[in-house]
Order: sequence, then structure tokens, then C-alpha cells
Amino acid sequence: MEPINIFQALLVSHKAQRELSARLLASGPATEEQAHVFEELKAELAAHETAEERCFYIPLMQHDQSVDLSRHAIAEHHEMDEMVEHLEQVDPHAAEWEECCRKLCEKVEHHLNEEEQKFFPQAGEVLSDAQKMRLAKDYEAEFTTLRIKQEA
Repeated sequence: MEPINIFQALLVSHKAQRELSARLLASGPATEEQAHVFEELKAELAAHETAEERCFYIPLMQHDQSVDLSRHAIAEHHEMDEMVEHLEQVDPHAAEWEECCRKLCEKVEHHLNEEEQKFFPQAGEVLSDAQKMRLAKDYEAEFTTLRIKQEA
């Protein structure tokens, strides 16, 4: 398998998040499938956010050019975490759950698009090719470790 860079590594999880969001919105309200897909999305988001912050945003904060976007992206991660926590408290049979779920999925899509269209190009300017490859390895290892911990 050919080595991948950090952007390609992140896109793997971005694709999974988009697929899970679509499945969540397509599932029936208060069904077993909806609960299962929500748990999958929650786990994917949690592992991705933590690994991305540790292995991508933090290194990028060393560059003046990418500090503001890094902070913005981390703030959006926090917003999504709060949305997930709120959903966990809402009755899945309530209309509020569907509305909050839709808002979460919209926020996820907004965040992914913003990263891919704004953040990746800027990060590409400040990182060397060697850094992009090393960060991909770091991210994949961290992401895998976090997912294994979630399953334990």
C-alpha cells in the first residue's frame, strides 16, 4: 500500500462521518437502527476529533499562518461535542431529537467542508511533504488507539 499524507488520512474519517450522518438522517425515528448509527457516529467523531487535534491542529499551531484556523476548528469540535451530549439527554421519541440530530449532521458537514476547502490548502502551504507523511502516520495510530479504547 502506498503511503498517504495527512489530508488523505483525514479524508477517510470524513467520508465515514458523511456516510454515518446520511444513514442517521435516513433512519426512522426512535428505531434500533437510529440508536446504533448515532452510537457509531458519536464514536467516529470522538476518535477523529481527538486524533486530529493532537496530530494535526497542535502541530499547525506552531505556524502563525494556521493558528486562527486551528483554534476555529477546535472550537467547532467542541460545539459538536456539546450537540452530541445534548442529544444523549433528549428522548429519541421527541421531535426535538430529530431537529437536534439534523442540526448535528449539518454542523458536521459544514465543518468537514470548511476543513477541506479552507484549512487543508492553508495547511498544505506550511507543512513539508515529509511532515504531511509523518502526521498521517501519527494520526492513523492515534485514531486506531482511540477506537480500540472505545470498544474495550
